[in-house]
Amino acid sequence: MQHVTVPQDRIGVVIGAGGETMREIEERANVRLDIDSESGSVAIEERDDPVAAMVAPDVIKAIGRGFKPETALSILDHDLRTLDLIDLSEHTRNDNDLQRKKGRIIGENGRTRELMEELSGANVVVYGSTVGAVGQPEELEVVRRAVGMLLDGAPHGAVYSYLERMSNELDDDVSFNAPQ
Repeated sequence: MQHVTVPQDRIGVVIGAGGETMREIEERANVRLDIDSESGSVAIEERDDPVAAMVAPDVIKAIGRGFKPETALSILDHDLRTLDLIDLSEHTRNDNDLQRKKGRIIGENGRTRELMEELSGANVVVYGSTVGAVGQPEELEVVRRAVGMLLDGAPHGAVYSYLERMSNELDDDVSFNAPQ
């Protein structure tokens, strides 16, 4: 049995309307969930598919870190699709620094975060003191590098150029079998 702790304000999302999300996770990951809505603790009990049960904690963590349930459940749909979390508190000196760096990652009206999603192909969420990304390994690497550049103080223009260059490279890698 595995345990995941979900922030109090996200427990309702894990459960879903009338328990709908919880039942979908249980069905698709072939697990049984025991959710303590007081503490935020989620116990995950494997039923008969140990591989799907290994992925279930990431699905719950993803919802807990701000992803929509559909995005979190997409981790179960693709073998290589995973959750990657970047702890911003490891890269900041204090709460003001954390807020400033989160602002750099989100960008004006969310534009930088949106571009990161659009150009990397991964889903990206900034929640609390973490940046979460759900995607394929190469997409996650692009997000991790872009976030690192922003945390190191790189100008947004340089980060956007990097994202565009990597987007083109990812597109080229995928299109090599495209009919001519």
